[in-house]
Amino acid sequence: MLLSFLVFRHLATGIMSRNDDLRIRPGRIRSTRAPKAKSFLAQALQAAQKAGGISRGIGSRNSRFGRGRAASLAATRLLQARSRGAMVKARVVRMRSRGSLRTHVGYLQRNGVTRDGSPGKLFDAAGDEADGRIFAERCEDDRHHFRFIVSPDDAVELGSLRTFTRELMDQASRDLGTRLDWVAIDHWNTEHPHIHILVRGRAVDGSDLVISRDYISNGLRARAGDLVTRELGPRSELDVRRGLEAEVTAERWTRLDRVLAREAGRADGVIDLRPERGAARDPLLEIRIGRMRTLERLGLAEPAGPARWVLAADTEQRLHALGERGDIIKRKDSPQLRPVSLLHATVRRGGGGRRDHDTYGHGATTMLALGLLLNIAGIGVFCWLFSGAAMPLFPALCFFLCA
Repeated sequence: MLLSFLVFRHLATGIMSRNDDLRIRPGRIRSTRAPKAKSFLAQALQAAQKAGGISRGIGSRNSRFGRGRAASLAATRLLQARSRGAMVKARVVRMRSRGSLRTHVGYLQRNGVTRDGSPGKLFDAAGDEADGRIFAERCEDDRHHFRFIVSPDDAVELGSLRTFTRELMDQASRDLGTRLDWVAIDHWNTEHPHIHILVRGRAVDGSDLVISRDYISNGLRARAGDLVTRELGPRSELDVRRGLEAEVTAERWTRLDRVLAREAGRADGVIDLRPERGAARDPLLEIRIGRMRTLERLGLAEPAGPARWVLAADTEQRLHALGERGDIIKRKDSPQLRPVSLLHATVRRGGGGRRDHDTYGHGATTMLALGLLLNIAGIGVFCWLFSGAAMPLFPALCFFLCA
């Protein structure tokens, strides 16, 4: 120990005696502010994200697989702040049974979907008289087909939904690099007129038609919005603000939700709408706060302090489901259907998913006859119960029903 101490003191004395070994080289002046500390909530969410415990589902989901990815990027660049938009829903349906597509085509052509309440008529690129049965036969040997629902903004002001659909599908054919085999039908039985489009899942060369996820979710919607903007012109600032204000309380996926989801993705799911000191006033701050309060009321956001929320992981999926449910309710309450709609049921058919059937759908005659028979039987039982012959059995019947 003593020897080690003496050696260390000797070395230290020799170093300190040489005043040319220490050279101070000033560096650039760095920020004197202390780093902004993350809140406990943000740190907890970040740690859980790294551990794989949270899947936000709002990150980048771009796919390089399928046709139309490059066209989707080009179409998205056409959209501007004042561009008109369009809502697009898409499904890829496997051809598991031959009759499922034919049944779906018949459902789309039911009564009450046109402006005058007459049965719907299919159309295609060639004309206004398309045969759905022949189209279903062409799709029988395909692996799948596509079902699109396109609802352009201000559809009532468009000259013709059929002309709009043909231009949209012609552009889609150029984007995907193949001629599309499709049929469509325009529906006017909801608050927002829309078009149902069925696209065959086979390209011109005979291969399976595989469309990029980017084109289905963004590219086709951008093309539809561009067509509406070109025909009706861009929206004014007042129209833009009114449209955003209408989205504050909407129970569906909106443009505001898309913006808020991007903000949440950059901040570990936390949306912070507190105004910053010295920053310019955000004209849309009140609208975004109002939207977050609506999402909180719907159970899709949790408050995390003043003007701060944590967005739910499945916000987009649940809002899409709410929008579909709202469309079904509006369709049931439509004035075109209310006077003659007697029975309503939700049924499942093979390959078709969940659909609403009313008296215009398949099996309407059977449903109506069953309802009449039940009514007649109920009246008969009521009359027999309160007749003199049934009175001795009345206590026993009451006991049986109460048990």
